[in-house]
Amino acid sequence: MHILFIADPLDSFKIYKDTTFAMMREAVKRGHTVSSCEVRDMRWTQKHTDGSTGVVADTQVISLTGQVGQGWYEASPLQATAIKAFDAVVMRKDPPFDSEYFYATHLLEQAEREGARVFNSPRALRDHPEKLALMEFSHLAAPTLVTRDIARIKAFHSEHRDVILKPLDGMGGVGIFRVRDDALNLGAIAETLTADGTQTIMAQRYLPAIKNGDKRVLLIGGKPVPYALARIPQGGEVRGNLAAGGKGVAQKLSASDLKIATELGATLASRGLLLVGLDVIGDKLTEINVTSPTCFQEIFDQTGFDVAAMFVDAVEASI
Repeated sequence: MHILFIADPLDSFKIYKDTTFAMMREAVKRGHTVSSCEVRDMRWTQKHTDGSTGVVADTQVISLTGQVGQGWYEASPLQATAIKAFDAVVMRKDPPFDSEYFYATHLLEQAEREGARVFNSPRALRDHPEKLALMEFSHLAAPTLVTRDIARIKAFHSEHRDVILKPLDGMGGVGIFRVRDDALNLGAIAETLTADGTQTIMAQRYLPAIKNGDKRVLLIGGKPVPYALARIPQGGEVRGNLAAGGKGVAQKLSASDLKIATELGATLASRGLLLVGLDVIGDKLTEINVTSPTCFQEIFDQTGFDVAAMFVDAVEASI
């Protein structure tokens, strides 16, 4: 197969932990050809100079050198290529899910109409915003409020006394605040996150089980990876995100992890979500990540379970 990865700039990859790199490495190991581009490299033209129409991108074939650091790949010259020409397209652009990401999903959906196979499905990416997708499965979640009304946020805190406030478009723990029983700075935090009531945010009851980790449970083709990565807050932090200094500890799925994963797996896969990252604290679902779920390499390094191989198996089976 020839697989196109749409990702952030390759030179930004930290290959010792980058999930997209792990996917590429496994694909190359199996003899597949790997190309890459960025979202900005895609375009649609009603009629190209060669008479063709459709979505194209300036892509480059990637060869892996086996080196660590900036020299980890070699790339061919950029070449304009129809997205539909690839056997599979893996969308791995990191959040934020901003207007440009939104437009990219529409370009990719048009590429699908032209015959491309895109993972995850562009429409499914739009239909499952990573924090708001939780609303459909609220019976699995802790008490949660989505609003931009500051008075309602204060009332939610008054009811639950210890809450987490976070923006809807963040990643890596950016913009997450805990407000305890004393409500210290609640007004200022709510005003800042909502931009004085003009931007919607999420509030959730604080879950003490975060001390044991914010678990990333991966679903591939609707099936759970047997190990989760518990991201454990360090140094008094409330955030377990690895980008915020959390410690990643791989562990077998608990009975409650498996129950949540099994309940959601087939449903999400049927909607075109080949790879999903569920965030679970204790026995509560807190987020459903669909843009570029990570933790492949951390799980492999600690357990030996090859998540990248399971992912490429699923891509191959879908073609």
